[in-house]
Amino acid sequence: MLLKCIKLLCICILQPSYTTYKMRTEIKYLELKSGFSGDGPAWIGLVSFSKSGKTIYFDGIAFQKIGSARIQGNFMDIESGNEYWISGVKKDVSDRHKSGGGKIYVEKRILNQYLKIIGKTELPKTNFELTEVNIEIPIERINEIENEKHEASEFSTGLYFKEPNELNNDQIKYVISELVEEEKNAKFNKGRRFTKKKRLEFETELEKREIKNIG
Repeated sequence: MLLKCIKLLCICILQPSYTTYKMRTEIKYLELKSGFSGDGPAWIGLVSFSKSGKTIYFDGIAFQKIGSARIQGNFMDIESGNEYWISGVKKDVSDRHKSGGGKIYVEKRILNQYLKIIGKTELPKTNFELTEVNIEIPIERINEIENEKHEASEFSTGLYFKEPNELNNDQIKYVISELVEEEKNAKFNKGRRFTKKKRLEFETELEKREIKNIG
């Protein structure tokens, strides 16, 4: 009995946190904006929201809100960088901009719900078509991408301009290794001397910490 309880406890601890809550879903209008002028591929589909509500998932793609920096859309495909316009669906089926055009693909599994929203008994034949979409929610894949971005921001050239005592040990080691390479490849003595000086500053800080830890 004790072993069974321990096993169940381990499963609960190792289980990813995203399985402990039910994702909120909502029917949305999605239109690809990058590379198009109001006539990009568009969908009416069921999107899922992350726990924080900051990420939207649809058709195996993860989208994050762009905000005021947007160029055309209001959301961005995290992996490709393509911009999309994502909004609630309109009852009068005027989801596309008046200057745009093209088919809108309606996800089959939400057809009945969508028909209720627009007050129809069947899908309008003009510019609408039923489709299947990828219902995978790529949380793990997106988490890996986000972690890589975080690591890249932690170890960037911007670290050079910080004081050695502002960085942790791993960051200092990263900067030292980069400075060593720059020192080797420097074309001019002045640049090489400057790089060496910076390297020595970081090495000195690291040595101080190592001595302190030994003591």
